[in-house]
Amino acid sequence: MNSTLLILAAGLGSRFGGNKQISNVGPNGEILMEYSIHDAIKAGFKKVVFVLKEEMIESVKATVGEKFKDRVELCYAVQDYSSLPSFYSLPPERTKPFGTVHAVLSAKEYLTEPFVTVNADDYYGVSCFKLMQGLLDRISSGSEAAIVTYILKNTLSDNGGVTRGVCTVSDGELVRVDETGGIQLKDGVLAGENGPVPEDSQVSMNLWGFSNLTLSRMEEYFNSFLSSLKPEEIKAECLLPTMVNDMLSSGELKVYAAQSGDRWFGITYKADKEDVESKLKELHKSGVYPDTL
Repeated sequence: MNSTLLILAAGLGSRFGGNKQISNVGPNGEILMEYSIHDAIKAGFKKVVFVLKEEMIESVKATVGEKFKDRVELCYAVQDYSSLPSFYSLPPERTKPFGTVHAVLSAKEYLTEPFVTVNADDYYGVSCFKLMQGLLDRISSGSEAAIVTYILKNTLSDNGGVTRGVCTVSDGELVRVDETGGIQLKDGVLAGENGPVPEDSQVSMNLWGFSNLTLSRMEEYFNSFLSSLKPEEIKAECLLPTMVNDMLSSGELKVYAAQSGDRWFGITYKADKEDVESKLKELHKSGVYPDTL
């Protein structure tokens, strides 16, 4: 199956303090999204689409694009306010992007086959893309989607709380996903903003698989989100886990699920960078990755 890797890289990265998506962390100056591209190509993906801020495009083309241009089809999309529907009036104080649903829609012209979303600042491991390919083979309509989940204890940061979509999965299908913020160890107990969370919970890391036929449903959902926004809600975002959960509740979507045993790591805080560099160096040293990607 031809499938596309959609890399979401237009977030502001406010906790990190800059464009963490293009921070050099590999032993040869690699950035995290290069590892997702490398692993996706090995799993059979044929196209990579980047969703970026306008000012990031030339830098990504000159680095990542040059490295992979002969191995996979590359496309570049911009997430900005120009793609908002004409009925919506942007509050002048708004500076924050509109979230991951809008990010996907910003790239819709390039999404002509089944696609998989990943965050640019996350390392997902080598097995998840093969798992996702197997799930994509099961999707036959715009009313079906897929998720590869992770075990919560394998997705934590030592440097602060994290937000995770805590998943309920039954018989290989996602039942619901609950966005839970502030998850970290507190006095030896793993807890989020609403209390303890079991360490073996399955969680979303934004590794979703969709048919391109789902894009029209996403657009309807996003337009409804904008229609309901109040002028003072200048930081509200339309997020993929929330959309999926709402569509699960309404019966609009069936989501196949598979669990990855890989250990996630990523750059949420500045202090995470050194840990990521150390882990990537060890993965190269142990032969998981070649000397240079």
